[in-house]
Amino acid sequence: MTQTMTRRKFFQIGGATALGVAGTAALVNACAPNSQNSAPAPTPTHTQHITPNGDALFMPGFVGEVDHAANGFNPTDILTDFDYGKVSTLPNGQTLREYRINAVTKMVEVAPGILFEAWTYNGRVPGPTIRCTEGDRIRIEFVNGTAHPHSMHFHGVHHANMDGVYEPVPVGGTFVYEFDAEPFGVHQYHCHIFPLAEHIARGLYGAFIVDPKDGWDKAEHEFVMVQNGVDVDFDGANDFYAVNFIPFHFDKNPIVIKKDAKVRIFLINMLEYDLVNSFHLHANFFNYYPTGTSRTPSEYTDTIVQGQAQRGMLEFSYKYPGKYMFHAHVTEFAELGWTGVFQVV
Repeated sequence: MTQTMTRRKFFQIGGATALGVAGTAALVNACAPNSQNSAPAPTPTHTQHITPNGDALFMPGFVGEVDHAANGFNPTDILTDFDYGKVSTLPNGQTLREYRINAVTKMVEVAPGILFEAWTYNGRVPGPTIRCTEGDRIRIEFVNGTAHPHSMHFHGVHHANMDGVYEPVPVGGTFVYEFDAEPFGVHQYHCHIFPLAEHIARGLYGAFIVDPKDGWDKAEHEFVMVQNGVDVDFDGANDFYAVNFIPFHFDKNPIVIKKDAKVRIFLINMLEYDLVNSFHLHANFFNYYPTGTSRTPSEYTDTIVQGQAQRGMLEFSYKYPGKYMFHAHVTEFAELGWTGVFQVV
């Protein structure tokens, strides 16, 4: 029986090593559907590492880096870019946080030389990390600057008319979302307009962090990691996987943390077209707080599994300096971009 060679399968088996750049481009383009939306072929490669016993170890990746300046955002910056809004106080003493969010269509380089037509909040994927304290009043002026109706649906507790489901914002339209932030925890927002899968896969999602009124325990490092897939040829199946949108970014740009410092990760799974995602931390264990709504961890582990829209908080520290991997323990996802490195100093 003849098996079809897909773009995804070709990357998985390391075809670039066998065929070289020109052969890879020709084969991968041949695998792509005949569509005006099809992206050109990326140039996957394998980086050679030598193990202590002299064996050659080949790690998947891409030649070069994407142009983050041209994209207008950098996944490393997104780790710690918390948006607290314009802050004021209402007459009743309640804290008001005001935001302006624009839906914008934007070409984003997701791999060297590969442009992807993303639908974005404020020109980045994921959108701004909205951060506040439980009980704050959130007011968001949402402006739809794209050619399609969109909305913002927040996970949390609010009135029905603020849910972003039955109130599509038309092309050029504006809508003001206003609600009190509750409960505390790790949440998210995303477009909720049909076809929902495409609107999320194109990039309309972001993190929504609600701190408890008395705050979290002190952590020296806090990072937002939003897990995602990238369907470059728009066929309803992911070709790459990542954290904060760009495949292999944190392999090429390790996250520097201090030895013995407490690290807190707000981890959100916004992966579309696949049922589950996972997170594995090498040479260490972490306390896991599902949804971040309890101050008591549910388990002490090194691997968790999340369905789409599931999220949680991870806390850990490293005893020893060195270079440590973190990645999806769905191995295929790691080989296609969802992998990174903590550099402990």
